[in-house]
Amino acid sequence: MHRRHLLNLFLASAAFALPFSVSATQVRNARLWRSDEKLRLVFDLSGPVRYKTFTLSAPERLIIDLFGASLSGDFSQLALADTAIRSIRSGHFGQGDTRIVLDLNNPVLLNSFLLAPQDGQGHRLVLDLVNAKQASTMAMVPRETPANRTHPKRDIIVVVDPGHGGKDPGAIGAKGEREKDVVLSIAQLLAKRLKREKGFDVKLVRNDDFFVPLRKRVDIARQHKADMFISVHADAAPRLTASGASVYCLSEGGATSATARFMAQRENGADLLGATSLLNLKDKDPMLAGVILDMSMNATIAASLQLGSTVLGSLQGITTLHQKRVEQAGFAVLKSPDVPSILVETGFISNARDSQRLVTARHQQAIADGLFEGLQRYFQKNPPIDSYIAWQQEQQKAQV
Repeated sequence: MHRRHLLNLFLASAAFALPFSVSATQVRNARLWRSDEKLRLVFDLSGPVRYKTFTLSAPERLIIDLFGASLSGDFSQLALADTAIRSIRSGHFGQGDTRIVLDLNNPVLLNSFLLAPQDGQGHRLVLDLVNAKQASTMAMVPRETPANRTHPKRDIIVVVDPGHGGKDPGAIGAKGEREKDVVLSIAQLLAKRLKREKGFDVKLVRNDDFFVPLRKRVDIARQHKADMFISVHADAAPRLTASGASVYCLSEGGATSATARFMAQRENGADLLGATSLLNLKDKDPMLAGVILDMSMNATIAASLQLGSTVLGSLQGITTLHQKRVEQAGFAVLKSPDVPSILVETGFISNARDSQRLVTARHQQAIADGLFEGLQRYFQKNPPIDSYIAWQQEQQKAQV
């Protein structure tokens, strides 16, 4: 109760106490409409904004993250009685970003979109909420037609991280094969495939043989506002007989297996980091910082597990699998609290058969193609609302 009280006190004053840049987009006002079919919440903005949404359960919440935005008003004028929204809270996180939390009375289905200035009104973010129980008996009210609004159609940003590099060769095979060389080749092939696909943009953490600290790898993903982060490895295992590909996600608790624990300890080395620092929470009360961090990490880990499962399924037809489920451990390089992140072990360079395949151009291309297929399948099911893929799917639905 004490922790919740601290959170409420902080968020109630956030609209007036948060620092922001003069050039940042501001949330100037919030408006609410109710009908029998839906609840519409509109945020009036001073300019364009990038955003993402996700939900949390127990209790039910809807989270809206506005990147490069701040609050210049509050929500006290909204009449929330007898609606799906119990209360609205807000807070500052990251580098000039704002998080808005809708505490819900019941689960909802969300339809959200941005509107460009028109008819005397400025930029707006529109959220349509429908009671999830009613959704089975009614169709959602169509959103504004593409002709009446401008869709950002932005590229999905994927940050690809070839593990190790420079002074850190990674694992070494029996014939001198170096992990850092293998994973760089696979990462470059994956980047080339992503660049050829409309709707995707890709950033490589390194495109040559140089060392990048783990903390910097995470920072690079967040600086590019990545939609996902994938770290590519080909490690060594305690047993030379261990073989096959694996996919790992972050665990805030213990590792899911002895192998996962071993891999995390090996990769982390002495270059550990705490996720709390990445959300700029050092100046916050420890209890409050823990709550905000937990909200981000829980949703991000859930998305990472879904992403990892899809990628693992794509690799299954290309190479043998060391584990048929996504493993979890405390990998430092996966500790971005707001970017879904996975680490892919493409095989064990310590295994003679794996190593022989991993150094061949044909197998490297096959692995890269499998990774691409997994990423593409994930984003086809979970496209960011302002992305080109989301827009493309909207057009297809409109033509049905």
